[in-house]
Parts: sequence; C-alpha cells; structure tokens
Amino acid sequence: MTNPILIEVTRGPLLESFHTGAIAVVRADGDIVMALGDITRDVFPRSSIKALQCIPLVETGAADKFGFGDAELALACASHTGTTRHAALASDMLSAIGLDESALGCGAHLPLSMAAVKELWSSGREPGQLHNNCSGKHAGMLATAKHCGEALTDYWEPTHPVQRRVHDVMLELSGCELGEDVMGRDGCAVPNWAMPLQVMAAMFAKVVTGHGFGSARAKAAERILHACWAEPNLIAGKGRADSVVMRALPGRIFMKTGAEGVYCGAFPEFGLGFALKIDDGLTRASAGAAIALIEAVLPESKGLMNRSVLKSWRGDEVGQIRTAPALGDALAKLKL
Repeated sequence: MTNPILIEVTRGPLLESFHTGAIAVVRADGDIVMALGDITRDVFPRSSIKALQCIPLVETGAADKFGFGDAELALACASHTGTTRHAALASDMLSAIGLDESALGCGAHLPLSMAAVKELWSSGREPGQLHNNCSGKHAGMLATAKHCGEALTDYWEPTHPVQRRVHDVMLELSGCELGEDVMGRDGCAVPNWAMPLQVMAAMFAKVVTGHGFGSARAKAAERILHACWAEPNLIAGKGRADSVVMRALPGRIFMKTGAEGVYCGAFPEFGLGFALKIDDGLTRASAGAAIALIEAVLPESKGLMNRSVLKSWRGDEVGQIRTAPALGDALAKLKL
C-alpha cells in the first residue's frame, strides 16, 4: 500500500514538499474508528511509549520506595529539553536511590533546548548524560532495579529484568509476539519493539480507559497520566506541543512524540487512542498531523499550537505547513 500525503509544505504559490504517512484512531477493544494509509506495517514506537515503559516503576513499588511524586514520574515519561530543571530533577532522582550520573547508560547529547545549550556554552561546561532527553526514563529504570535488588549495570540490555518487565507490559498491552525479529535499539540504548499503528493506538486507548487492566495496573496507569498532566513542562519543554497542549487540556488529551515521525496519544473522554507515522521521519509533519487530529477531536485546542506558518529568518511569512486533502477529508468524516 502506498501511503497518502498527510502534510503539505508550500513556498509562495507552489507546493514545495510533502510528507506521506499513516494514521490510526482506535478504541480499546480494537475497533478502528479512522484509518489512513498502511496501519498494519510494523513501526518502532520510539519515545512515544515512555509512559508505558514507566509502568513497572510504579507497579513494583519503586516509585513509592524512593518518594517519587508527579514531577519524577513525569520526567520518567519525558523526552525533555535538557533545561536546568530537567537535569537537576534527573540528578535528584538518582541521588534518592544512592546513585549519580555515572550510573546512567543513556549517553550524552546536547540539550534539545537552545537556551540550555547557550547556558552550557557560556559556563564552559560540556553536556552530560543528565541532559539526554531520556535521563528521567533511565533514572526510573535504575530505581526499579535498585528496589528489586537487581544489577545496576547493563540495565538497558533486553535480558535484564528491568527490560523484561517492560517487554511483559508491551506484550500484554499489544497482544503481539514482539520477538527479536521486531526488536531494535532506541537512541538511548534500551530495546524498542516494532508493531502496527493500529495496535499502538489501541494500547493508548487501553491506558486511558483501563480496558482489560487489573486494578493494580489501572491504578498505575492513572497515576502516570495524572503526573504527566500535573507536570506537562517536564514531559517536553517550553513551546513544545506535548507540554503546551497537555497544560491547556489536562485530562482531555495525552500525547507523546517519538523519533522518526511517530506520534501517539489518547482522548480519555472518548476512549480513543491514536498512532501515526510519517514516512520520511520529519517531526514537522508528525507534529502537524497530530495537531490536526487533536483540533478535529477537541476544537477548543485550536490556536494552542500554530505550526501552519513558514517564515524566513527575517520573520516574514514565506509559505505554509498545512494538512493535505487526504488527511483533512478523513478528519472531517471522523465520528467519535
């Protein structure tokens, strides 16, 4: 199947670029509400599933053991921008379990926030692992290992109990086999299992509805979602879609970006989950498609994120990033 164009980019009067992809909107029981493109192809969810990877942190009792509240749980689900607050909170999480930055296995990269990059440069410091957008997730994984009396080294390996617990969560929620044939490594080294978009969308519908969950898992999911809505700036950062939209509409939308053009989320009041993938992996298109969907489901979200105007470095409008007809038509027919 050839995926349709979801997002178009104009310059002046002409269409300059376009992004193809697929999107699924699904209920917790697997009922497909909207499908566009190939939603059956295996796709790596990347960072969009961090809230699911956080479930063992709560279920094992590790979060309670080390006194982790909303802020710490939100950071464990985050793809953060490496600000002073983000890095300091990750450091505090490690301190609470008797560790420091050297225990992390996520690697170092420049902060995603340009302001944070400038702050590092002006102070003459190099970026560390705390600035990695996944440092909170890794601190949470180390907390789980420490609480369960497991090795604190190689916790990112698929054979480590920490990753086996995550694998078990993904198995139960997805209903897929998730063997080595669909396993890759995320940018922060932990395993990531590919699955169809329609499955990913149903997983997020389950998370916000508790469909098929036991009471303990339902409470864990509810606690994680509450933390993300309570501390939206920790999930991403200033001006980023996940933080802006969830801060404005807590309890009404959960959304999480992933690398290579992936976006997942859910609408609790409608019991719907969604998942999308842009074929060329560009975030401008995945964010644009996700915002278009959110605005169609929750009209009050319109105007929260203006991603439609393409500007020159002078600040002049030179084009638009717009919803393509195929996606626009599908959203117009969407029945909740």
